[in-house]
Amino acid sequence: MKSKISPQHYSKYKIEPITFILANDLDFCQGNIIKYVLRYKDKNGLEDLHKAKQNIEFLIEKLRKDNGKQTS
Repeated sequence: MKSKISPQHYSKYKIEPITFILANDLDFCQGNIIKYVLRYKDKNGLEDLHKAKQNIEFLIEKLRKDNGKQTS
């Protein structure tokens, strides 16, 4: 049985998402986007893509607030 810490839907890649995320000092939303996009075919399908999309929306909103203006 595969460890819950390193489930097959992550460990099948040459670089596990957590290794990539930490090595590149990505923030929470960026890490979630990578995680959800990589696992959607093997775990939660469309639900994971919606989660990735929501995290992209969080980043867009943060950028808008940080810039004090609307961005496209």
